[in-house]
Amino acid sequence: MSQAVLERRSEMLKKHIQQLLIRDNQHGISRQQSLFLQQMIKELHQTSHEMNGSK
Repeated sequence: MSQAVLERRSEMLKKHIQQLLIRDNQHGISRQQSLFLQQMIKELHQTSHEMNGSK
């Protein structure tokens, strides 16, 4: 993937993760949402690794 695509993906993941963390802190989240959050965090780490590897 190009650097611009990886950066955009990273920003989108960060935004979604932040929204879920805020919701979790205020009201709690379901098990399904918790698993989704964990998956997004893994994807963010993978994307970050790909961005660093492509420099």
